[in-house]
Amino acid sequence: MSARFQELDWRQTPLGELTLRRRRDPRSGEDVHEIKLNDEFLMSSLFTVAEVELARLALADMPREPLQVVVGGLGLGYTAHTVLEHEHVAELVVVDALNEVIEWHQQGLIPAGRQLAADPRCRLVHGDFFAMLRSGDGFDPAQPGRKFDAIIVDIDHSPRHLLHPSNADLYQPEGLRRLAGLLRPGGTFALWSNDPPDDEFTADLANVFPTTRAEIVSFPNPLQDRDSTNTVYLATRS
Repeated sequence: MSARFQELDWRQTPLGELTLRRRRDPRSGEDVHEIKLNDEFLMSSLFTVAEVELARLALADMPREPLQVVVGGLGLGYTAHTVLEHEHVAELVVVDALNEVIEWHQQGLIPAGRQLAADPRCRLVHGDFFAMLRSGDGFDPAQPGRKFDAIIVDIDHSPRHLLHPSNADLYQPEGLRRLAGLLRPGGTFALWSNDPPDDEFTADLANVFPTTRAEIVSFPNPLQDRDSTNTVYLATRS
């Protein structure tokens, strides 16, 4: 295999073929790590600005300490790492449906993965975020129904572009109300989206949360020689 491209691992999962690969970016000369599910890119270390901003925006106005945080979707770990950089975060629960991704972090196949897995404040939980929300037990198997200061989600491509049809109920009013019920008063729900702000989804958020907004995050896209944008939705429980 070319020194510029290496498949680090391949797994067959219930969701399809999962691949972790590393390639050398000819522009920067740096290694790029990518996770693919079937033919779709789940994550690339070439584009991490919005994943970092997702965590920063979610925790920017948190008055409470110590903070208890959930991240839905592990990926390459950029959102989780940014959460742990916040000085008041005492505990982070990261939920991912793909145990293979958790193992890649634990085995050090993903840069800084072992550091994340070894952080005493962080627990990597294998589970279906959407099913856990639907069950009413919440995201901490050790403490069913436990509430958090922030729930940060980066799983689907957008509220309309889903990895699986069963995820759709989170983005509807009933699912949003269930999620709000797992936040402490003043807690924040933050959601990453690859699409521009969605007026219908923003209206659904506003019907559940008293304070909502959609932040557009811009970042350089070297593949297209221009800037690209993602959206971060933020909603705060009263």
